[in-house]
Amino acid sequence: MANGSRQAAWEFFGAELRRRREEAGLTQQKLADQVFVSGAYIGQFEHAIRKPQLDIAQRIDEILRTDGIFERLCRKLVDNKRYADYFAEVVALEQTATKICEFAATVVPGLLQTAAYARAITIAANPFVTDEYVEEKVAARLERQHVLKAPTKPEYWVVMHENVLRVQVGDQKAMAEQLARIAGLMRERKVWVTVIPYTAGAHASMGGMLQLMEFDDAPPIAYTETSFSGTLMDDAAVVKRAHRAYDLLRVAALSPEASLDLMESAAEDYRRCTSTA
Repeated sequence: MANGSRQAAWEFFGAELRRRREEAGLTQQKLADQVFVSGAYIGQFEHAIRKPQLDIAQRIDEILRTDGIFERLCRKLVDNKRYADYFAEVVALEQTATKICEFAATVVPGLLQTAAYARAITIAANPFVTDEYVEEKVAARLERQHVLKAPTKPEYWVVMHENVLRVQVGDQKAMAEQLARIAGLMRERKVWVTVIPYTAGAHASMGGMLQLMEFDDAPPIAYTETSFSGTLMDDAAVVKRAHRAYDLLRVAALSPEASLDLMESAAEDYRRCTSTA
């Protein structure tokens, strides 16, 4: 389904939700209370600003007695095998974010990955899949990056641990190209990247990656991910704690200039190894 028709379908979802809610005599807040989300969320669903996760759609069906219509719509619209179920909404939210802040503990963020790096990551996690599967995943990863090229592109801030620079993903040439790409974007001032060095020791997100997103017309959210699941969080208190953790990560990082020097030095180390291999 093309992006335009998919958005139109989400708008239909929202309009139908509003119609069914009003028929049931419920305000957005009263429905939200029973579905266990905020009243603002129901409004965002109805205006197709935010897409509900499957379990929320199921609860809406239960409360409004709609015989599974919202679950079926949701399944159809999020049935995108390019992304894991828990990540599909994150990809959608990236398209409307005004600011994205990310902490990368061990892996280059998807929005910055080269094709070779993405391919190596995919094969490492799925060693027995077909080439077609791998290339589909790589294409999806690269497609996400279009958000940074759009006229309304968000500010993109990244704090990454030095692990990301030192853990070799793919061959040495792939790593050299990956780090050189990030360094190039830094020099062009298209992204803001700083690096937490090994010498910094413990830091505020020892549990792993963290992503924060801000929007013009919706509350900020936080997202965390493990190898097999991801969690979107919109509770104001939790998001506030996540922002504080990110502030602490930024304080622990090197300056942008020192981070760029370290990035380019690591890229050169990989290039040197390639030339002497």
